[in-house]
Amino acid sequence: MKLSPLQTARYQYQPKLPGMLRNGVSEICVEEGEPTQSVADQEKIRELFPNTYGKKEIVFKKGKNTSKAGKQVVGVILSGGQAPGGHNVICGLYDALKTTNKDNVLYGFKNGPIGILNDDYVVFDDEFINEYRNTGGFDIIGSGRTKLETEEQFEVAAEVCRRHGINAIVIIGGDDSNTNAAVLAEYFAAHKTGVQVIGCPKTIDGDLKNDDIECSFGFDTATKTYSELIGNIERDANSAKKYWHFIKVMGRSASHVALECALQTQPNICLVGEEVAAKKMSLNEIAEYITDSVANRAARGMNFGVAIIPEGIVEFIPEFSVLIAEINELLAGAKADEFNALPTWQEKYEFIEKGITPESMKVFALLPQGIQQQLFLERDPHGNVQVSLIESEKLFSALVKEKLAQRKKAGTFKGKFSAQHHFFGYEGRCAFPSNFDADYCYSLGYNASMLILYGYTGYLSKVSNLSKPAEQWVAGGMPITKMMNIERRNGKDKPVIRKALVELDGKPFQYFAAHREQWAVETDFVYPGAIQYYGPAEVCDATTRTLALEKE
Repeated sequence: MKLSPLQTARYQYQPKLPGMLRNGVSEICVEEGEPTQSVADQEKIRELFPNTYGKKEIVFKKGKNTSKAGKQVVGVILSGGQAPGGHNVICGLYDALKTTNKDNVLYGFKNGPIGILNDDYVVFDDEFINEYRNTGGFDIIGSGRTKLETEEQFEVAAEVCRRHGINAIVIIGGDDSNTNAAVLAEYFAAHKTGVQVIGCPKTIDGDLKNDDIECSFGFDTATKTYSELIGNIERDANSAKKYWHFIKVMGRSASHVALECALQTQPNICLVGEEVAAKKMSLNEIAEYITDSVANRAARGMNFGVAIIPEGIVEFIPEFSVLIAEINELLAGAKADEFNALPTWQEKYEFIEKGITPESMKVFALLPQGIQQQLFLERDPHGNVQVSLIESEKLFSALVKEKLAQRKKAGTFKGKFSAQHHFFGYEGRCAFPSNFDADYCYSLGYNASMLILYGYTGYLSKVSNLSKPAEQWVAGGMPITKMMNIERRNGKDKPVIRKALVELDGKPFQYFAAHREQWAVETDFVYPGAIQYYGPAEVCDATTRTLALEKE
C-alpha cells in the first residue's frame, strides 16, 4: 500500500498520556469518590439497573497497583458513525493490555455490534495495529448501527464471550451506543457472566458531554476541519465579493458544531437551534433576521457573506416541528401508499392541504416547492420524515431571496444577492485526528484497560481537565447510569443517555451572542487554516474554542 508522507509521519507520532498513566501499570491505584445517581428519574433507572446503578466515580492516582493479576482477553466494538480518533482508542487499549501482560489478547469485532452477534472478528497483533496509529476513520474493523438491546442478543454476546474466554467488552460509541453498553453491562452482571463492559464517549456532534465528560472524541478534529473549509469560503467570498454562502454543518440534535465553527471563523450569521427553540422563533422571523444582515451589508457595498446552518435547525422551529408531526401522522399506515400513488405534485399538494391543520398549511405554503417535496422523501424505519435530508441551507437562502425581492419592490433594498450552498458532513468524520484527538483517544483506550484491570463494569472511560496540557489530564471512570434519564421512544419509556444541548447561559454561547451583531454587518472573518500536527504547542495542541471558553 502506497502511503502519503503525512501518513508515514503520523505512524511515528507517540500520543501523549495523562501524567498518571505514564507511571507504569504497577504504579497506578484507584481513588473512589461518592456514589452516583442518574441525572433524572432516579427510582426508575435504579429499578432498571439494580446491579450497576449508584456506583462510585473513580480517579486513577499514583500508588501501588492492587488489582488482581491474571490474563485479560478483551473485545472491542466500534459503534455508530465514524469520528476521528477511533483508531487511537483501540491502539491505546491494545498498548495498555500488552504493557500489563504480553499474553493479554484483544479481539476486534467487525462492522459494529453485529460482529459480536455473528462472531466475526480479528485478533490484533503489533503488525496489524501499527498500520492504523494516529489515522482517521473506522476502517480498522469497521462500524455499524446494530443496537444491542434484546435479551436474545445479550445471550448470543455472552456465548461468544464464553467461547473465546473474553472477560471484557469495550464499546466505542455515542449516546445510544453507550446506553446499549449500560444495558449490556447490567445483563452480564445480573447473569453473572463475569464479562465487564466499558464505554468510550464518541461523537463529532458534541452532544455526549456533561460535567464529567468535557468533550466527546472527534469533535475537535471535525470542527477544525469544517472551520478550515468555512475559512476558505470566507476568504473566497471576501475576494469575489459577489456571493452569500449558506453552509449546513453536522448536528441534528444539538448545535455544538455550528457554534464551534462560528467561534473559530466569525461568520456573518450562525443559527443556533437551541436559541431558536427557546425564543420560539418562526420560520419567517429567522428569514427576516438573515435578510436584515444581507441588506445591511449591501447598504455598505458588501453583497457577500457567510451563514452557518446546523443540520437539525428545522426541528428546533416550533411551527416546523408541528408541521413535521402532522405530516408523520398524515402518512401513517395505508395513507402513505395512497399519497405515493397520486401521479402529480398538484394532486399530492391537495391531499396534504386536506390532511393538515390550516396553521401548519401556512408554514408549508411558505416553503419553496423543492423543500416541500423533500418532506415527503423516503421515510426513516419508523415512518417519520428524515429531517437530515432537508436542505435547510437552500430553504433559508430561498426565503431570503424572496424577502429581498419584496424589499427591492418597496424600494428599501438596492443591493444584489446571489447564493451558493454547501453541506459539510462526511468531510470531517474521518479526517486525520488532530493532536488533541490523537492524544485524547489514545488516553481513553489506555484508561479503559485500567478500568478493566480493576474490575469495573458499566463505566465510561473518562479523561478530564482537557483544557490543560496532557500531562495534567485526569484519568478515571464514571458509571454510565449517572448520565441517564427516561425518554419516550417509539411509544415506550426507555432509559437513555441525556443528550447535551448548547447551554444558552454558557460561556461559549454568551461570547458568540456578545459579538454576532458586529459580525453580522462587518467582515470580521477568521481564517483558521489546516490542522497543524508539527510546530508550537499553542498551535498544534490547542483545544476547541468551546472547551477553552468553558474552562476560563
